[in-house]
Order: sequence, then C-alpha cells, then structure tokens
Amino acid sequence: MDEYQQDTARQCLDGAERGGMSFPQIVGRLIEAGFESYSVDFRRATVAYYLPDGQGIELACHAGAEPVAPDFDVAAIRAAIGEAQALVPGYTYNGFCDKVRRAGCAGYMVSFSGRRAVYFGRTAETHVELFPPSA
Repeated sequence: MDEYQQDTARQCLDGAERGGMSFPQIVGRLIEAGFESYSVDFRRATVAYYLPDGQGIELACHAGAEPVAPDFDVAAIRAAIGEAQALVPGYTYNGFCDKVRRAGCAGYMVSFSGRRAVYFGRTAETHVELFPPSA
C-alpha cells in the first residue's frame, strides 16, 4: 500500500467524522485510490480499509460513549441509515455511529464491488443494506 492510499484512507475517515465528506464522496475517493472495501469495528473503535491484494490499513475511529447494545434492532438501524441517506438536518456520522451502536450494531463492512454494507450485531445477526442508486 502506498502513501497516497494511506493518506486517502485517513482523509476519508477524517472527512466522515468531521462532516466534510458524504458517503458517496468517500466511496468515490476510496475506489479511485484502489480500495475494494472497508470494515468498521465499534467495539475496538477501528476502521480497516482493504485493497484487492489483501493489503490494508487500520485506523482508530470515533469511540462511542456507550458499549454496543446486546440486542440487534434492525428497525432502529434501518432508521439511522435512512437518516444518513437523506442527510436529515443535524445528521453527523458520529451521531449515526452512536445510534447504530445503541441499536446493537457491533460493526459493518462496506463492499464497493458488491454495492452493499453488511451491519452485524454481537450475536452475528446481520442486516444487508444495498447502496442507493445514486451512490
């Protein structure tokens, strides 16, 4: 993994956490830099970005104030995703992370080629969210 790719991953995480980049912008930048996916682990407060050849970079991310809830609430996770997609007034990525953690989401993986995100709970329950047509 080259320095440009490492910088791109850092810039995308910073852009999400500070509110300077939308999900479609982040996806576009990461694809342009050669990434195929990334994975967020809320329990460890890390994000890993992966290249097709298996190389990756792991970065520390926003740590929520509360632990991941034990029960996986798909309706609450879908609602948080809907708010993110609509960019409702007051939306922030950190707020989104806090909402899905409270809904029992332990993490999620985003696949660019699969055009989906898989959210998972502490008991390996999952919710698959396909990218909206505009993403």
